[in-house]
Amino acid sequence: MRRTRDHWAVVLLALCATAFSPALSSENSGANASQVEEPGVTAERILFGQSAAFSGPARELGRNMNLGIEAAFQEANRRGGIHGRQLELITLDDAYEPEAAIANTRNLIEEEGVFALIGAVGTPTSRSAVPIAAEAGVPYIAPFTGAIFLRDNTDTGVINLRASYFQETEEIVDRLSRDLGITRIGVMYQNDSFGRVGYRGVRRALERRQLDPVAIGVYPRNTTAIKAGLLDLQQGKPDAVVVIGAYQPVAALISWARHVGFNPVFATISFVGSNALAGELGPNGRGVLVSQVVPFPAAGNIAIAVQYRRALSAHAPGTNPGFVSFEGYIAGRLTITALEGCGPDVRRSCLIESLNRAGTIDMGGLRLQFGEGDNQGSDAVFLTVIGQDGQYHPIRTLRDVMP
Repeated sequence: MRRTRDHWAVVLLALCATAFSPALSSENSGANASQVEEPGVTAERILFGQSAAFSGPARELGRNMNLGIEAAFQEANRRGGIHGRQLELITLDDAYEPEAAIANTRNLIEEEGVFALIGAVGTPTSRSAVPIAAEAGVPYIAPFTGAIFLRDNTDTGVINLRASYFQETEEIVDRLSRDLGITRIGVMYQNDSFGRVGYRGVRRALERRQLDPVAIGVYPRNTTAIKAGLLDLQQGKPDAVVVIGAYQPVAALISWARHVGFNPVFATISFVGSNALAGELGPNGRGVLVSQVVPFPAAGNIAIAVQYRRALSAHAPGTNPGFVSFEGYIAGRLTITALEGCGPDVRRSCLIESLNRAGTIDMGGLRLQFGEGDNQGSDAVFLTVIGQDGQYHPIRTLRDVMP
């Protein structure tokens, strides 16, 4: 009997010690949980992941998105981080291929344990990666794509920064038809989910005006095999061609068209990678139209453009500003805004809630707004043209820039 009483006395003492131990008290346990239980979040850092094209024909898109995001993150880190935590980014190359994007996304979530994904490049890669991120409850922030499927379903954890491809193609077709009276419009597109959604956007814009494409050409993704598509375009004799693709095949198409004396007005959308396109085209770029989803990076009267150039110079001295890295910078700033709205107890679930609560977000000259059922911050589209100097210029009306 004595042995039984001693046994329970020991158990009782152990329970009391556990209950009143400072290391194991409920108060401390809750504080530690807020620091370590959320994947990618510690007391010192918040870890993000990026799978994007760092090789292949779309490599400049991934490199420049990364450049802009890092410029924004390092700018915040120099000020002490977000609620004392430094922002870190792990990058993996998917070469703009969906299979690699799947593997990278699983790696970043399951092996690296990132808090969120940011700055993915492309429609086919995002189409493959988003279901994986959504199943794991990982936010998918500011992909470099205007694909509609990322906007139609707002329950996937996707946070879109930019206007959609439908909005970009509507602006292009509207300007061609309204400013120049052009109705014979052809389309050349990349034969994958990105190209097809851009093609759908052009068709929708034409149908609003009771028009059809007069010529259609296609080319395979991650190639510059554009000659067959060029022949198809020529047969329709369009006065303008909207091209949906990345900078290398788009440049190849326009250069070959110039070479054979086929000179419609060429227009393309922001995914092309504006700086890279102008560099590839050289003198052949004059008069090429490109829709943009961010303001002019070199603008002196837009606060966020000034801040971007300052941050870019601090992060990568000597780097030329550009539309893609500017979009990456704004993506980083948007993420920082969402994190600040969450407070010190950072949770994945808080990011979208924080943006929805914020109402109109003034990023310093670019206004963003999110809400229930609306996961796209900006609807802005800006039309630009490559001038004789090889630089981009804003357009008020195409009548001012076209012969």
